[in-house]
Amino acid sequence: MEPPIVLSCLAGRRVHLGVCGSVAAYKALDLMRLFRKARLRVSVVLTPAATRFVTPLSFAALEAEAVDTDMFAAGEGAPFGHLRPRAVADAFVVAPASATTLARLAAGLADEMLAAQALAFSRPLVLAPAMNPGMWANAATQANVRCLQERGHSLVLPVLGRVACGEEGQGRLADLEDIFWALLSKLCPQDMAGKTLLVTLGPTREPWDGVRCWTNLSSGRMGAAVATAAFLRGARVLAVAGPGAPRLPGGVERHDTGTAREMFAAARSLWPQADAGIFTAAVADYSPLPLGEGKFKKRQAGESLSIAFSGNPDILFHLAAERRIGQKVVGFAAETSDLEAQATAKLEWKKADMIVGNLVGGADSGFAGDKNTVFVRDIHGRAESWPVLSKADVAWRLLDWLETL
Repeated sequence: MEPPIVLSCLAGRRVHLGVCGSVAAYKALDLMRLFRKARLRVSVVLTPAATRFVTPLSFAALEAEAVDTDMFAAGEGAPFGHLRPRAVADAFVVAPASATTLARLAAGLADEMLAAQALAFSRPLVLAPAMNPGMWANAATQANVRCLQERGHSLVLPVLGRVACGEEGQGRLADLEDIFWALLSKLCPQDMAGKTLLVTLGPTREPWDGVRCWTNLSSGRMGAAVATAAFLRGARVLAVAGPGAPRLPGGVERHDTGTAREMFAAARSLWPQADAGIFTAAVADYSPLPLGEGKFKKRQAGESLSIAFSGNPDILFHLAAERRIGQKVVGFAAETSDLEAQATAKLEWKKADMIVGNLVGGADSGFAGDKNTVFVRDIHGRAESWPVLSKADVAWRLLDWLETL
């Protein structure tokens, strides 16, 4: 399993992972792998019950920098191992979190290592509970959850499904990606909190007959990286996504669309709520005049075929023209050559505040890849050509720039 995003600015940050006694404890190993692949440094603490399900050696084998189990064990950090995460960790996540541990944390107990480390940790925790649905629904557990939320801790709530005992209900550990997003938000600056960002992403799909359409090769990865980075930095994100666009964090408000006109309508309806818009979508400029719901047969045309097209609304141009004072507009220009000149011309034509020209069709840059080569220019005359970067790092830099406009 690969992490959904890897940000260079977070490389080397320290995460402390707490694991409780639950059948879901084995999933903590996959969570550990996600953290390491995201270039985070990880230490681990297991409750005594957790060691019945997974071993400390398993986490050590996955490059955990320390694995704590016993409050009174001799060795590095003793006798103050319960204070080590407070001193070195940037974030603390407990996954899975058992009903017992939630009760310990709510009561402020410190009778085993994980609880003591959590009590000493000075910042909010990320807690991902997993347990039998009856235990989760119990009034005592729900009271503990409310108490922890009121103290500022982040709860990644369990999901519906079949649990190990065979019962159905809410109690399964949340998706690991959702836990990953919650953890990353603790590592990112919240400098966009209180702001609303509109992002368009992906291609549009213009139907012709019952089985064919006019579209392009956009994967939506660049827009997904922008939406995700803004979400991690605390923004409210309104994402208008074309067909096939990647999964986004659950906290992003996603609006799926198909055609260019559908994307325009959705973006236009959301635009008044936004402080800024980043329009990464590769919108089809034209749509084929529809043939109908049936499938076109080759024998109807022979060896050649001509199709008539009609124009689609220019989303970037129209929303830039309709913006209120203070709204910022960032456009994208996908080009195969002459990147700087084409991007500069588009900045002036679209009346945007910033334009991002991205080179497509190259081995290190393009629609389907994870990297981009971009040229950026804004209305104040500032211009930069960036080296090949991951789309996640391009997104982060663009948001930094947006904050200065």
